[in-house]
Amino acid sequence: MQIDLSGKVVLITGASRGIGKAVAAGVAQAGGTVAIHYRKSRAAAAHLAQVLGHGARDFQADLSRITACERLFREVIDHFGRLDVLINNAGVAVHTPLDAPTDTWRSDWARTMHVNLRAAELLCRMALRHFRSRGGGRIINVASRAAFRGDTPAYMTYAASKAGLVALTRTIARAYGKENVCAFVIAPGFVRTDMAKDSIDEYGEDHVLGDLGLNRLTEPEDVAPIVALLASGLADHATGASIDINAASYVH
Repeated sequence: MQIDLSGKVVLITGASRGIGKAVAAGVAQAGGTVAIHYRKSRAAAAHLAQVLGHGARDFQADLSRITACERLFREVIDHFGRLDVLINNAGVAVHTPLDAPTDTWRSDWARTMHVNLRAAELLCRMALRHFRSRGGGRIINVASRAAFRGDTPAYMTYAASKAGLVALTRTIARAYGKENVCAFVIAPGFVRTDMAKDSIDEYGEDHVLGDLGLNRLTEPEDVAPIVALLASGLADHATGASIDINAASYVH
C-alpha cells in the first residue's frame, strides 16, 4: 500500500534540519506540499523548499513568542488557503544542572516550555479550529522517550515538556476524533541530530549505542516514513497512540 499525500498541505515546525528536514523530504516524496518552519536558518529552509518542490515554501517564526506562533499559522493559511496536517517537531533541550543559579533555572525552564509545549499547544489550538471548519485533519507531535522514562537530571525540564506534549496529544485524540481530527505522538530516543550532538560528545557514541536494542544509532530518516504514514490517513485508528522510534531503548 503506497503512502499518498498528494494535495495535502503539511506544516512542519523545525523543518530546516534534523528530524524535521527528513520528515519534510518524506512528505514531499509522497506528494505533499510542505510549509517549512525555521527560526534562524533562512538559507537552509529556502534551499530545502527549492529541493522539495510541490509548492513547498519556508516560513520564519521564533516559537518562544506567542505572537510569532499566531503569525506563522496565519501566514501558512494565507499562502496555501488551508492546512491538512500539523507536525510539531521543533524543540530545544537545554542543559541545566541542579545547582545552576535560580535565575538560570527559571529562564531555561521558561524557554524550554515555551518552545516545546506552549508553541505546540498554540499551533494545535489554531489547527483544531481550522480542521473543524474543514471537516478534519491530523496532528503529529514529536515528543521523546524522555516523556515516559525520564531523562538525565540536567534535562528534567526537557522531559517534563515532552510529557506535557503527550498528554496534550492524547486529549486532542479523545476529544476531537468524532470530528475527524486524529492526533499522534512520535517518541524518538537518541537520533543523530544537532540537538543530540552534545550528549553524544559528552558520553560517547558507544555509551549511547549500549542503551539500544539495535546496532546503530537512529537516523532522522528512520523517523520520516512513520510520520508520513500517520499523515496519510492510513493509520487513523491509531489516533492517540505513541509510536516508539528509539531502537527499543524504551518500550512502553
